[in-house]
Amino acid sequence: MENIPVNFDKLLMLFWTFLKVNLLSTSGPASIGLLYKEAVEVGKFLSEQQYVEAVGFSTLLPGSDSLQLAMYVGYSVAGIPGGLIAILGAVLPPTVLMFIVVSLLHRIRRESWMSSFIEGLTPAVAVLMLFVSYKIFMGGNDSLPWQSLAIGVVSLVALVLNVPAPLVILVAGIAGVYIF
Repeated sequence: MENIPVNFDKLLMLFWTFLKVNLLSTSGPASIGLLYKEAVEVGKFLSEQQYVEAVGFSTLLPGSDSLQLAMYVGYSVAGIPGGLIAILGAVLPPTVLMFIVVSLLHRIRRESWMSSFIEGLTPAVAVLMLFVSYKIFMGGNDSLPWQSLAIGVVSLVALVLNVPAPLVILVAGIAGVYIF
């Protein structure tokens, strides 16, 4: 491991870059695109080739791509302190936002309209889940093959009989490999 001297201007620039990226984007793909602009074009932290390799590597690892990119870029620029500062800049906006949302929900949780709101929200979420499940189940096909229907029915019966969901998913996936 090479010893990279700590430059506070670079650390501040890293922190500001990741704070800005995570304030302006709310999703992984959007933040990756914005980070490209900030890390390669504006900040000149990485070359384009290094950034492409970093994105490819972070996609292979489990977890958040944007946090892994923050660690990679920060470490590349300023070693361990850079990685820590970049992570801090990346984690701070969603953490503060969650604290604000939780404190608001904590204040209004006993309001009478809130329980009514939740009661109205529940069937809408259930219908949304059914709709998404239907779209996934159909897979873009107009006709549903009987094998897919059989896997779905067996999975539903297993879930009703309290078989653990991860086991149902695993068995359905294995059945899909053999059937399709």
